[in-house]
Amino acid sequence: MARIRPGLAWAGAVLVLAGCSAAPAAQPALPASPAPAASSAPADSFTVVATGDVLIHPALTDQATTDGGGAIDYRRILAGVKPLVSSADLAICHLETPLAPEGGPYTGYPSFSAPPQIAEAIKDTGYDTCSTASNHTLDKGAAGITRTLDKLDEVGLEHTGSARSAAEAAKPLILDVHGVKVAQISSAFGFNGIERPAGKPWLANEIDASEVLAAAHAARAAGAEVVIASLHWGVEYHHEVTDEQSALARKLLASPDLDLIVGHHAHVVQPFAKVDGKWVAYGLGNEIARHDDPRGSTEEGTAARFTFTRTDSHWAVSKAEYLPTLIDLGPPIRLRDLTGGVHTARGDEALANTDEVVLSEDAGRDGLTRPGK
Repeated sequence: MARIRPGLAWAGAVLVLAGCSAAPAAQPALPASPAPAASSAPADSFTVVATGDVLIHPALTDQATTDGGGAIDYRRILAGVKPLVSSADLAICHLETPLAPEGGPYTGYPSFSAPPQIAEAIKDTGYDTCSTASNHTLDKGAAGITRTLDKLDEVGLEHTGSARSAAEAAKPLILDVHGVKVAQISSAFGFNGIERPAGKPWLANEIDASEVLAAAHAARAAGAEVVIASLHWGVEYHHEVTDEQSALARKLLASPDLDLIVGHHAHVVQPFAKVDGKWVAYGLGNEIARHDDPRGSTEEGTAARFTFTRTDSHWAVSKAEYLPTLIDLGPPIRLRDLTGGVHTARGDEALANTDEVVLSEDAGRDGLTRPGK
């Protein structure tokens, strides 16, 4: 379990990027923020691990049901990355899909409603917080958003990118990482043609540069020392960074309010780059998915690990790493950390493919490394 304590905010959904190809319950009152636990002086460094899309296709649920002996249990599928994730000081997931009620119905593409048991597995793997802004956020409307965030609250996962109320959306998510206040914001490029209900733009954050910057500024004003943006953007199945992604990264990272961008949506790995002295991981690929038509590249992902170090009163990334992963389609379906020391021909192929893409914009020259390489 990553070492983190709830900080200044509950789970406010601040604006971030999103994208990807039963009546609502009454909205709960926001709980009061817990008082920070007593601690020694804040740390001088901490690690952040971010991973790609958690995209729950029906085949993953079939595997989880087999693993659970008839009960749905995704933990064995994700177990291969648990050491990596749980060793981070702050571990960030991207939950692509809304969650269904207990017992279903469960649906896959194009309108997802995933078994809520995935939340327990994400928590057990060691994640602390999830971005929830994606092109599928509105698949099941406001009721789906409420169910999803209620479940994340139940298992103890923080979240940002969608919200149950305007008040929740307006409150920055700030996490206490060994005494350091770290904010996460999340947005998506759109919602697959589904319009946000009139008067409720706060249900899910849609990417707009000025709004992302306003969210980052609000987090700073609330006390954040580091601000991380989770952006759902790019073109599905394309490794190449679009002109829009590149221009937006430059605009956002030029602001002193934003320190790091981690990206999702393409379902394949995209390059890392250093922009204005700050890092952007344009696309981390799939964390876990089982597409009907696997492409090979859709099974190759990467975790991003950044070490932040304080110099005087300023925080900056002092070490940037990528750790390739592979979804082994089996059977059984299993997620593997390819830096874990077990070598197979398919794993070596995936390492080579990921190296080529991640380093294609000269990130290696700027200091990005892969453990074991």
